[in-house]
Amino acid sequence: MAETKKEKWGIVHIYSSYNNTIIHATDITGAETIARVSGGMVTRNQRDEGSPYAAMQAAFKLAEILKERGIENIHIKVRAPGGSGQKNPGPGAQAAIRALARAGLRIGRIEDVTPVPHDGTTPKKRFKK
Repeated sequence: MAETKKEKWGIVHIYSSYNNTIIHATDITGAETIARVSGGMVTRNQRDEGSPYAAMQAAFKLAEILKERGIENIHIKVRAPGGSGQKNPGPGAQAAIRALARAGLRIGRIEDVTPVPHDGTTPKKRFKK
């Protein structure tokens, strides 16, 4: 009989705001951290941390680490600041997802896990509408 190779899965958490993009890889349970890379680790200028280019470079760096550990398949969880902050992910989220796919990792599921306030703090005057 042919041997079946068990596929290793991981979860990639992408936190993307306008100021930075943080990409965090865990095992399938979400408890064990495998690697963590941010936009600030791959760029020199602080203003470039949240850019799509920095997110792309960070994603390629993370994909390299995941392949070394033998993880070929990933689920992606995208998160924006949320709560009383911004509800939409920053510009780095889409670039990071595209870079992970281009790096050769198979993507299973993409999920939005932005926190939603259940009647939290009062927004500023201009956002009250």
